[in-house]
Amino acid sequence: MRILMVLTSHDELGKTGKKTGFWLEEFAAPYYVFRDAGAHITLASPKGGQPPLDPSSDVPAAQTAATGRFKQDAEGRRALANTVKLASVVGQSFDAVFYPGGHGPLWDLAEDADSIALIEAVHASGKPVALVCHAPGVLRRTKAADGAPLVKGKRVTGFSDTEERAVKLTNVVPFLVEDELKRLGGIYAKGPDWGPFMQVDGNLITGQNPASSAPAASETLKLLAAADKS
Repeated sequence: MRILMVLTSHDELGKTGKKTGFWLEEFAAPYYVFRDAGAHITLASPKGGQPPLDPSSDVPAAQTAATGRFKQDAEGRRALANTVKLASVVGQSFDAVFYPGGHGPLWDLAEDADSIALIEAVHASGKPVALVCHAPGVLRRTKAADGAPLVKGKRVTGFSDTEERAVKLTNVVPFLVEDELKRLGGIYAKGPDWGPFMQVDGNLITGQNPASSAPAASETLKLLAAADKS
């Protein structure tokens, strides 16, 4: 079982002068769900190397068992520091692809031609494509085989407008995930703010927020197990 995890390389939070990047829990929790299941994990990012960590995800209040485990995991930290360049990735080599969030993906991965092509190819092959929190925003430019937006008519979720307002970044981000998914024709739904909530439509898995990252990873494994049995 080979799983590709794609992280952002973008570290500027708009014009605020503050830093952003990937959200630690949204990487660490799925990483261990996959690793504990025996998966071979490849980490990639547009620029390769060490992806930027959103400093807000590294404050004491944001820590979880998974983030604590990662900080003690020399192997995991080495893997994260040496992500491969996304342009070098061959999608057919993997059984599933998973995108952690953080605000960074809204700037780079949402517009990245390699990411768009990867998602379109993996989804078309019937393999799981999972994205959590802000990462469903990277579906913005993806298309289905008929040229329609990939999310059109599909059940999806992602970081909600109310959650974005709560972190006071509504006027900073290039677009709001919830609004964009709706604009593209996605059938958007959400649960309570900050609580785990997922949508699964065929092989497309989306999670609303950080608390949804481990459940989305578990759902990815369920789809892979079902595929093995069929």
